[in-house]
Amino acid sequence: MNYQLSATPAELNSTIVKPLGFYINGFHSLQNTHYYFIFLSFVYLATLLANFLLMAIIWFVESLHTPKYLAIFSLSVVDVSYSSAIIPKAIDVFLFNSRFVFYDVCFTQLFFVHYFCAMESFTLAVLAYDRLISICFPLRSNTINTNTRMILIIAVTWIIPFVFMVVTIFLLKRLSFCKSTAIESYFCDHGPVFVLACNDNSPNWTNAYFYMIGIIGMPLVFIIISYVSIIVTLLKIASAEGRWKAFKTCSTHLTLVAIFYIPLLVTYIIVLVKFRIDTDVRILNTSLSATLPPLLNPIIYTLKTEEILEQIKNFRKRMVNPMK
Repeated sequence: MNYQLSATPAELNSTIVKPLGFYINGFHSLQNTHYYFIFLSFVYLATLLANFLLMAIIWFVESLHTPKYLAIFSLSVVDVSYSSAIIPKAIDVFLFNSRFVFYDVCFTQLFFVHYFCAMESFTLAVLAYDRLISICFPLRSNTINTNTRMILIIAVTWIIPFVFMVVTIFLLKRLSFCKSTAIESYFCDHGPVFVLACNDNSPNWTNAYFYMIGIIGMPLVFIIISYVSIIVTLLKIASAEGRWKAFKTCSTHLTLVAIFYIPLLVTYIIVLVKFRIDTDVRILNTSLSATLPPLLNPIIYTLKTEEILEQIKNFRKRMVNPMK
């Protein structure tokens, strides 16, 4: 459906034409999409449950108040926030057919979705830093990577994407939307919004490329460099068993990195090479890559981390034998 904006002569003569809102077009030819969003509603509930459980364990177990688990706690906060920025509104739009989104509400959602997506990337980089220090500097790790230093690093990683997204919204606010107001996505997505502008949007393209390369790409580069350093250090260990035992501590993090970055990189490469892809396929890929990692992150950390599993076992024992 193609919605056209009707502007008055006074509006057309003004510097910036702001519509009342936008229409989320979403899927075009995919049948029975309501089943997909019912599935996402269950994904959202499971995401909240898994992440709040993980956060509660870290919060209440004093032995887990370490730099590593501070970073994992931060990741869970980001996971809950990222899902909350996307899924409830998508359910409202597609299950309850509330496709019109007011101008400021649209930009607010755009801000938080892309902010928390960037935070996923930065937090995975923080966890790579933790693994780097633990493996490459084992004797000094407790003095290098303190709780205070980790809190400072986490704070910086929350501030950088925030500042970038403020600039992003500023650049969007200077655009005029005097033609179509139909967004070809399942939410107020950055690219599908600014391409609707009828004035110069080249700064927005530059901003989008910087987001892809700088905000999402640079943390990945840091993760790759960290693991190259880790592998070099592990090769110096004489025992094959020792090398595997040390590398095993990185397996959980590497799984999360793959789950988050691979679908995202596929989407960004398609954008960068300007390869045409069916709108429904693009939306399906981006929606799954945005909603599944926040669910899988706490599950994988819980199942593959001995300390977390031990705390869950202790909790179950106390529930079964409350008098002991």
